[in-house]
Amino acid sequence: MAESKKKSVPRSASQPDFAAEAPESMPPLGDLLSREQLDSLSTLQLVDLIATKLPSRHTALIDLVYLRDRIIELEEMNDQARQAIEKLDAIVEKLRSPAFRVGTFILPVEPDKCLVCVGGSDYVCRIDPQLPLASFQIGQRILCNEAFNVVQGLGFDKNGPIVRIDELLSDGRLRIGQESGLSSLVVIRSALLAKEKLKPGMDIRLDANQRVALEVLGIGKRIERSLETVIKTPWEVIGGQTEAVSAIRETIEFPFLYRDLFKKFQHTVPKGFLLYGPPGCGKTLLGKATAYNLRQQLKDRTGIDHPEFFLHVKGPEILNMWVGESERQVRDLFSQCRERASDGALAFLFIDEAESILGTRRGGRFSNILSTLVPMFCTEMDGLEALNNVVVILASNRADLIDPAILRPGRIDRKIKVNRPDKDGALQIYEIYLREELPLAEPREQLAKVVRDAHYAKSEENQFLEIVYRSGKKDFLYRGDMSSGAIIAAIVERAKGIAIKRAIESGKDTQLTRDDLLESLQKEYLENDLFPPTDITEDWLKLTDFDPENVIKLGPIRPRKSEMGKGIV
Repeated sequence: MAESKKKSVPRSASQPDFAAEAPESMPPLGDLLSREQLDSLSTLQLVDLIATKLPSRHTALIDLVYLRDRIIELEEMNDQARQAIEKLDAIVEKLRSPAFRVGTFILPVEPDKCLVCVGGSDYVCRIDPQLPLASFQIGQRILCNEAFNVVQGLGFDKNGPIVRIDELLSDGRLRIGQESGLSSLVVIRSALLAKEKLKPGMDIRLDANQRVALEVLGIGKRIERSLETVIKTPWEVIGGQTEAVSAIRETIEFPFLYRDLFKKFQHTVPKGFLLYGPPGCGKTLLGKATAYNLRQQLKDRTGIDHPEFFLHVKGPEILNMWVGESERQVRDLFSQCRERASDGALAFLFIDEAESILGTRRGGRFSNILSTLVPMFCTEMDGLEALNNVVVILASNRADLIDPAILRPGRIDRKIKVNRPDKDGALQIYEIYLREELPLAEPREQLAKVVRDAHYAKSEENQFLEIVYRSGKKDFLYRGDMSSGAIIAAIVERAKGIAIKRAIESGKDTQLTRDDLLESLQKEYLENDLFPPTDITEDWLKLTDFDPENVIKLGPIRPRKSEMGKGIV
């Protein structure tokens, strides 16, 4: 029974009997090496060690070679799996690690510490010893780890809020203003702006923490309305406005040219003046001429050339749908003029079509805007910051629509009427536009006189408007009575077009003749779109100087105009 239990399991016929063929002289591995040495060997080394114990022709060597190849493949797979697991562990470790914080470098504290602003809070952080403190600049972005240690420098931020400089403090800091009624802030300059020449009114960009000024953006939010160079416009080239020119020179030039006399008499210098009158009579041209001539007069008298700063504003441009934007633009206009005046320039604020933004405060489409624009304008005119060397000019053909608070003495001190040109004024204007360098068939003075006489003739064909007074009396207005500088300029330009067309059709050189001017005069009034196309008395009274209380009807003479048009192509 015991012998049957000790019987071994039978081997297969293909299995070699290693024990039978192994030489009895080779000791086991445990006798050759210690347990620690065996554990330090790899599987391949153990296989190689076992192979050395077998005879050179032993059949088990082939099986060991096969086993060795399998072990190599398994170890390669294990190495690949180990590398993949290590990469995965590294990725997981990165995802599990806390985020780095981006801050703004404010200033160095010690050789290994600095003051940084992170998320609006200040921290004194240590700097990685591998990073030199000199490599950091004020305003630069830095990277902090979870322990709030500076581990990397990032460059300067490209984004940030835009603010405007209100004041330059003595130590180089900047006081900036905020829109929408927010409180002002005081910021420091970055290393980029350390030597930059800054001025109040400039727009700058701050860092994300709003602690450091990073970049100058110039004059932001300002629509470019200033004329780079005022056109050369001496008083001599303005015809038909002798009275207006004289009034402007007394109002504007005298306070600059005769400061001592004004100071002696303690005479207050006018802050501004209003140019009003019918359309097309040169109000805008007079404003530009004022800037040019004042500069020339000061240069001739004092020898100092003061550059002019002419800010031309068209009234409707200021109107904006956003609450507070129109008022901000009014403040900005005066701010620009004060800045340039403080630099020694002659600043002119010219507002054309002033009634559109400074109209009477009453109910209407823009009632809310006008109710705030007019007080804002008055505040700027009367503000604590004086308008030194700043001239405010308003132009309008409907002065009756401007709010009386604007036109009161102390704000707009002078009201200058720009009338329609009379016969002598029209002759001057015709001579101005009929320049001597043009190919004229006759002397300029003679051509101007011929077309002027035809324009202002009290003939039946020149009758333009019919007037009915309250007394029942009827009267007529002629073409000359409704003339303007713009109409005269259009007549001359149309005559040039007629002469050019004739030269093209004939293929010969031609000149500007009196017939061209007379034909142009007829066509200009027959095709004129400058006057109301209706018979409404109120519309026509806006363009004339008649008293509405004395006139009950005023309208165009249309039948006669249609008859005249039959003979003109």
